[in-house]
Amino acid sequence: MSERRNARRYDLSLPVIVRIPTERPNGSPNGKTRDISTRGLYFVIDQDLEAGSELDITLTLPAEITHSSEVFVRALGKVVRVEKRGEDGELRLGVAAVIERYDIIRGQAARA
Repeated sequence: MSERRNARRYDLSLPVIVRIPTERPNGSPNGKTRDISTRGLYFVIDQDLEAGSELDITLTLPAEITHSSEVFVRALGKVVRVEKRGEDGELRLGVAAVIERYDIIRGQAARA
């Protein structure tokens, strides 16, 4: 099977907050990224998601990576693949998503 990725992926474990715009707001599930690129990301989360679901994602880039203060990345995307994963004795979901648009936000404003 040949590699289909066009953008370089970086192995990063970053906190991620996921909002599903089509659902009523009852909290935003948290997860962790496994890898990320400018075109997509793979993250692990407890909540069920389906391929084709639209996502509103907020990532926090820590000061150690940015060499200044925390930077937030707010991205809009879509789930392309979901797979069940066993991690630390718990069943979680691995989610591959394509990023359709993103904005970089510096400072505290991104947590809203």
